[in-house]
Amino acid sequence: MPLATDLFDYSLPDRLVAQTPASRRDQSRLLVIDRKTHSIEHARFSDIPRFLKNGDTLFRNNAAVLPARLQALRPSGGHVECFLLRKTDNPQAQIWHCLLRPGKRLPKGATFAHEGNAFSAEVIEKAGDGTALVRFTTPKNEALESVAHRVGGVPLPPYILRQDSSDMRDSDLERYQTVYADTRRHVAVAAPTAGLHFTPELLRELASASVRFQDLTLHVGLGTFKPIATDTIEGHDIHLETYEITLQAQRALFAPPGRRVAVGTTSVRTIEDFLSKHDVPSPGDVIDEASLFIYPPRHFHGVDVLITNFHQPRSTLLCLVSAFLTPGSTEGIGWLKEIYAQAISREYRFFSYGDAMLIL
Repeated sequence: MPLATDLFDYSLPDRLVAQTPASRRDQSRLLVIDRKTHSIEHARFSDIPRFLKNGDTLFRNNAAVLPARLQALRPSGGHVECFLLRKTDNPQAQIWHCLLRPGKRLPKGATFAHEGNAFSAEVIEKAGDGTALVRFTTPKNEALESVAHRVGGVPLPPYILRQDSSDMRDSDLERYQTVYADTRRHVAVAAPTAGLHFTPELLRELASASVRFQDLTLHVGLGTFKPIATDTIEGHDIHLETYEITLQAQRALFAPPGRRVAVGTTSVRTIEDFLSKHDVPSPGDVIDEASLFIYPPRHFHGVDVLITNFHQPRSTLLCLVSAFLTPGSTEGIGWLKEIYAQAISREYRFFSYGDAMLIL
């Protein structure tokens, strides 16, 4: 029987949408759920070592967030915001898939440029999904990624409000990025937020307790956070996201010394998509596209424990978490709403800069 999207809706007071991160990454709150005992415990993220065990492996998404919001002007003086989504495969040209505002006023052939001459651009194609292909030109052919690091805005989600594009930029550049992000892989337009709670000190403490780490790379796109607009979950057209998984990480999935702990829903999606296509490790590193939509009732093949944040209503991420609560059943839908109700009553902070959950 199809699942109504309304089952994944809930009400959240605006005051609980976190606008800034915790004063220290690991001082965010942690709601711990034990699926075997059906119990809940309230802790701090810095307490997480006592819930993990010798031999556990944390699979984490090491994608780095690109400051993807570029501000520019049209020849007429009109303002343009260009949101970089992903670069095309053409190595000879700086052509990117972008979101443009105002999109309707920027047809094919339209041009715009940075006020400080950091770049100029031309729209070369418009797509039916609202995106555009844009060709960029930079002084001395500087890579657009480098330009973005100098002048780009942090791609915070719309529910995090800033008075202007420069408000708290330096702070957001640091905090909307995991401490283990691979700076060679600026392939995310949104942070894998479950990882934002880790500090270098906490990672060292876990390593000293024989907790292991494996890095994956999921190229996080905006589709991850797109609300489900259809009446049923099954009617939603799931987005595609590229992922990379090393041979070492594959081997750890197939022969783990302990529990496989996914840091965030992006890691879950990578792992479960890979294992849905592979019965044994590949001969080498794998680059593929995740096309998997995870919702109840689903069994999980490569994740034993999940670290995650609190997610938006009617989102695919909420579907994933409810499925993980009770694999193979739809009972997790109601249970998750009860858990969220308790988190709201205890004033937990929600969404990207908010608090975390640990599901054992």
